[in-house]
Amino acid sequence: MAAKQIDQKQFKKMTESPVCPLILKLAIPTTVSMLVTGIYNTADTYFVSQLGKSASAAVSVVFSLMALIQAIGFTLGMGSGSIISRSLGAKDTDTASKTFTTSFFSALGIGCLITIFGLIFLEPIMNLLGSTETALPYAKTYARYILLGAPIMMGSYVLNNLWRWEGKAVFSMIGIGLGGVLNIFLDPLFISVLDLGVSGAAIATVISQLISFILLLTPVLLKKNISQLKFSFFSRDLKLHSNIWFTGLPSLLRQGLASISTIFLNQQGGKLAGDSALSAMGIFSKVVMLIFCVLLGIGQGYQPVLGFNYGAKKYERMKTAFIFTWIFGSAVMLFFAIPLFFFAYDLMPFFIDDSEVINIGARALRLEAFMLPLLTVNVMCNMTFQSIGERFKASFLSCLRQGVYFIPCVFLLPRFLGIHGIEALYPICDFLSFATSAPFALQFLLKLDKKIRASREKSAEAEL
Repeated sequence: MAAKQIDQKQFKKMTESPVCPLILKLAIPTTVSMLVTGIYNTADTYFVSQLGKSASAAVSVVFSLMALIQAIGFTLGMGSGSIISRSLGAKDTDTASKTFTTSFFSALGIGCLITIFGLIFLEPIMNLLGSTETALPYAKTYARYILLGAPIMMGSYVLNNLWRWEGKAVFSMIGIGLGGVLNIFLDPLFISVLDLGVSGAAIATVISQLISFILLLTPVLLKKNISQLKFSFFSRDLKLHSNIWFTGLPSLLRQGLASISTIFLNQQGGKLAGDSALSAMGIFSKVVMLIFCVLLGIGQGYQPVLGFNYGAKKYERMKTAFIFTWIFGSAVMLFFAIPLFFFAYDLMPFFIDDSEVINIGARALRLEAFMLPLLTVNVMCNMTFQSIGERFKASFLSCLRQGVYFIPCVFLLPRFLGIHGIEALYPICDFLSFATSAPFALQFLLKLDKKIRASREKSAEAEL
């Protein structure tokens, strides 16, 4: 009986409380957890960069491996989360529990396979990811520990998404946030004090991920969530598995293409400027990702609101949520874009003391500053269509920045513009992604207007 009362309270909160404050309330903990994640990734880059540009380049190489692990974890997490949110909106707790259990144990199993395969073929994988000869020893050392942590990392992504999509993002913030803060303190301890070098950075990351996993799992074991975790709920139904994977496909494409594009970027940048290009673009990626984490946090606060209300067929609330998040997200990105443009050359020396690396990275950051406010449209559309189960639209939009536009540009721009082509790569792809996504956003709003009118007409007829 108590569990049912808790369900009703959560349902009422997600489908009846004022939309804008609700999104902000959910966005604050998700933004904090995303920011902490971005900060500890940046901390890794900062402390490893003190060991030299070859070590810094190695982190950039392994980052594409971590992106691949994250891609699969987020595919299961976002796919199951979208289904869970819509199921809870329709008050179908059985489907929600089966979906959560199936995705969680699938993540652990696939993570173990990645660990085994990755350790067996470690050096060929590092070469494939674009490592230079000088960066290879560092890359192998760093990747070895990351691979050992793959199962818990993937499990954490599923748990993190569970809490977000159920509208209980505080649990997500506590788990991800405390793990991230711990990583920031462990980095200097293991790298400098214990003199473990690149190994220390990797060990710190894995320990932090383990702590996050425990913190995220504990309230599940204490049954604080609506979707229950029991091995007996694990489904052998291929339809459910395919539904999870196809719903999460945009995340797989987005993160997977991010990993592939980083490989191509490393290869092209390495040809033009060696470790300097790898180091500069690695730092660029971490800085931009730190800002991007804020936008993702806002979007992740918006998604469960959209999912619940879609399941409950409350279209006016969906429209309000979409417009508010679009405007608010764009304003926040503009807030970060202005100082990024003016202080790019002051920011780069914080990471490394190398004039060539600083110049490449700072020029890229200043160009990207112009595009930051436009990023909201593509992110919003992608998250929206994934939340309501329109998988093909979401998948197409997720491919734009890192795939459809990035892959041809990464080969063409350096050929004609040299290193400046590398620096302009992300800004150009961001603009093209914005131009392609905007019509999808407008079309979605028009469809919502039609559904709102139809719903009002139906209500008027019922009153008569």
